[in-house]
Amino acid sequence: MAELHNLVKDLALILVVAGMVTLLFKKLKQPLVLGYIVAGFLVSPHMPYIMSVVDKADIQTWADIGVIFLLFSLGLDFSVKKILKMGASPVIAACTIVFCMMALGVTVGHSFGWKQMDCIFLGGMLAMSSTTIIYKAFSDMGLLQQGFAATVMSVLILEDILAIVMMVMLSAIASGNSPDGGQLLGSVFKIGFFLVLWFVIGLFAIPLFLRKVRRLLNSETLLIVSLGLCFLMAVVSTKVGFSAAFGSFIMGSILAETIEADKIIKVVEPVKNLFGAVFFVSVGMLVNPAILVKYALPIGLLVVTILVGQAIFGTMGYMFGGQSLKNALRCGFSMAQVGEFAFIIATLGLSMNVISSFLYPVVVAVSVITTFLTPYMIRGAEPTYTLLLKHLPKQWVRRLTHIETGADVPLTNDNLWRSLIRAMVANTLVYGILSAATITIMFSLVLPVMRKFSVSLTGTHWAGNAVCGVLTVILIAPFLRAFVMKKNHSEEFKALWASNTFNRFPLVFTILVRMVIALIFIFYVCNYLTRFTNALMIVIAMGALALMILSRSMKKQSISLERLFVQNLRSREIAAQVKGRRRPLFEGHLLDRNIHIGEFIVPEDSAWTGKTLNQLQLRNRFGTHVSSILRGSQRINIPRGNTVVFPNDRIQAIGNDRQLAAFSTAISQELQPEDHNIEKREMVLRQIILTDESPFIGKTLVQSGIRDKFNCMVVGIDEGQTYITLINPSRCLQENDILWIVGEKDYVQKVEAVNQQR
Repeated sequence: MAELHNLVKDLALILVVAGMVTLLFKKLKQPLVLGYIVAGFLVSPHMPYIMSVVDKADIQTWADIGVIFLLFSLGLDFSVKKILKMGASPVIAACTIVFCMMALGVTVGHSFGWKQMDCIFLGGMLAMSSTTIIYKAFSDMGLLQQGFAATVMSVLILEDILAIVMMVMLSAIASGNSPDGGQLLGSVFKIGFFLVLWFVIGLFAIPLFLRKVRRLLNSETLLIVSLGLCFLMAVVSTKVGFSAAFGSFIMGSILAETIEADKIIKVVEPVKNLFGAVFFVSVGMLVNPAILVKYALPIGLLVVTILVGQAIFGTMGYMFGGQSLKNALRCGFSMAQVGEFAFIIATLGLSMNVISSFLYPVVVAVSVITTFLTPYMIRGAEPTYTLLLKHLPKQWVRRLTHIETGADVPLTNDNLWRSLIRAMVANTLVYGILSAATITIMFSLVLPVMRKFSVSLTGTHWAGNAVCGVLTVILIAPFLRAFVMKKNHSEEFKALWASNTFNRFPLVFTILVRMVIALIFIFYVCNYLTRFTNALMIVIAMGALALMILSRSMKKQSISLERLFVQNLRSREIAAQVKGRRRPLFEGHLLDRNIHIGEFIVPEDSAWTGKTLNQLQLRNRFGTHVSSILRGSQRINIPRGNTVVFPNDRIQAIGNDRQLAAFSTAISQELQPEDHNIEKREMVLRQIILTDESPFIGKTLVQSGIRDKFNCMVVGIDEGQTYITLINPSRCLQENDILWIVGEKDYVQKVEAVNQQR
């Protein structure tokens, strides 16, 4: 018999131990991530009392795949439009917390005397709170529907994005071995360039591809296609100098804007859970008890650093973002833990051999301790708020507890300028990156082929240069025309032009600046491929730009490309509107009145199912108002009292934090009791022959009570024919009738017993 490969043996050991440990953690209501880490410790060589993993290299390969899946799933939950709609408040809070905690982590590392790269990576690890752990804590404590929870989750999304950028920058720093400012600036520029390039190209190409093959996509093909795209982008990302995890996140964020995003999330979830479990188990395998004992003091100090640092800097960040003191404290205290991104950053450092081996188990220990302390930190926010109210000056208290209302800002002259300049800069940036990428691709891939072909025909490469140059200018023409002409006829431009004659010169100047940028691109192409004089190249560039601006076909092409991009960007939003899943627009106005909308899914075994809203008395019990019920693709707005609740309905209710928390607790706890005798409820089919003294003789089916009294159903009568005959409900049962009855085994036996009574 063939011997099993060590990888299969190791995988069997990992999954069995992880399954048993996570069941225990589920029972104890602890995060499963910690269960995986404990399972990894149990199967590691550091635990001599049970079997250990044999081939750690293969497991590490699987763990690397797990990181790719984790980042891909994170990208699927990320939406550019969602981030933009958040406004500046979460951005300010996230940036404040991340940079302050990173600086604090670097400082603490230096105080321990650790080397510079250890301190830098430690700062990155301590800066990232755990989305998984915080979500689990909010869910267990019934806080998910409270207003501050949504604010925390918004900041956590932004932190995850900053973590991706941080990973790329740490990779650049680690490879250069000298974190100087120029290298950091170059890394940021490179990240921004490829982010915009991949996102824009991806939103052109991938939605079009999925739209063409939509009829062919089922769960199986969608899984294969989406994972194929994920790994393709991971490979491309490594080719240009980034990590595979960064590429998988980008592909996830591109797919997040497609109509198929929700389906992709569902089909990828099981695969992500499997490989994610292997990754977290591999994290636990690196925990060495000897190192934990040796570094017990730094571990304790790091725990205190996170708890105190997040309490202070987290609260400050949220207050800078416009939150009241009470909400800021609740948000800041919620984030006092180290999460899964710390493990990913630590894995990155180990894979590049730039951090010490002790740092990984130290961070894991800190993560475990802070995770267990998270619920206590959340509960500690209210007493801290009460304590501060007693000791702070009353004038401070009034300012810190004030909540700004979301009044609309009038469109003043300054606001019009700000809006116009922001749009022009964004357009110039996007189209400039697309133009630069097109030129790079043409010069690196097409130009060598053209030159070789030209030399074989004419003996010189100038013809190849000319053809490549013309093709390049034609390809970038729609982009150059777009950032020269776009916004020149916008409402802001017209309003500023008409409101004041002094605005006209700056407006014309913005057009001239963009024209100069476009000319620079064309001049670069000419300068690279020809030996013309500068004056001649400038004339050629100006003539080419004039043709682009005056060309009607170029204008049409530019507009069609932009419309296609906008359509692809809004496709998921349009699908949500059509299927009734989009949240109401008035939701933002409720937040100013300390009221918000909570969405609750009715469990399949809920005691509410089958009851009407009148019977449930939700308004009287909780003080909430049901605004909508989402059922599949159907939206029932302002449901009436006779509306029946079904399993998996999504109920949107309006209320304050306390009311929605009570609603959430009730819907999760009011369940149908579990059937402990489910084995006795087997349905059976029996043939019953009516005896001469059967009480059923002379009665119709309704009068016999077979359905009402015994909960059984007569499916037919056997009259000696090939098929069972359906019985007429008005037919009286007779002696020796052969009835076929379906029902639960115990009930059928009762019918048989009654039939045989004498």
